[in-house]
Amino acid sequence: MNHKAKQKGAETGAETRADTERVIKKYPNRRLYDTSTSSYITLSDIKAMVMASEPFVVRDAKTSDDLTRSILLQIILEEEAAGSPMFTTSVLANIIRFYGHAMQGFMGGYLEKNMQSLQDMQAAMSGSSKAMSPEVWTQFMGLQTPAVQTLMNKNLEQSQQLFAQMQEQMQKQTEQMLANMGIKR
Repeated sequence: MNHKAKQKGAETGAETRADTERVIKKYPNRRLYDTSTSSYITLSDIKAMVMASEPFVVRDAKTSDDLTRSILLQIILEEEAAGSPMFTTSVLANIIRFYGHAMQGFMGGYLEKNMQSLQDMQAAMSGSSKAMSPEVWTQFMGLQTPAVQTLMNKNLEQSQQLFAQMQEQMQKQTEQMLANMGIKR
């Protein structure tokens, strides 16, 4: 396939996705341009899109490379530096340790599923709290903290059990594969 055909195919795919998500172009001068509003925006605007669950993609204006992840990481970095950090030094160090490790691929899915669980729990709690005044909500949350902590501990236990089962299964498969190859352990 020649370069022009590849470029045309890429444009067609981008046009299809553009119908469902906002396309933000990042220029070399670090400016972000929202193609749906034809205006320059800031990282704060992108954070607002994330908070509103608006689908978007950030593309390099020159190469069309997807820069969404790097922009999201930049927002996280700014949030971590601005106030109360969500990630402790220990958590960040542990995440870094997974890079290049055999479990790297598993870690992303694991974190994603746990974040989705927390979001589902948050949505359920906020849905039932819409009728509550801020004072009643504060009292309710004060009573719920032990319940939420128990729920999170159960989730952690289940994750640990799943991890142990997966590790055991991988060990059995490795032993079986070695045995099939005639290698004794």
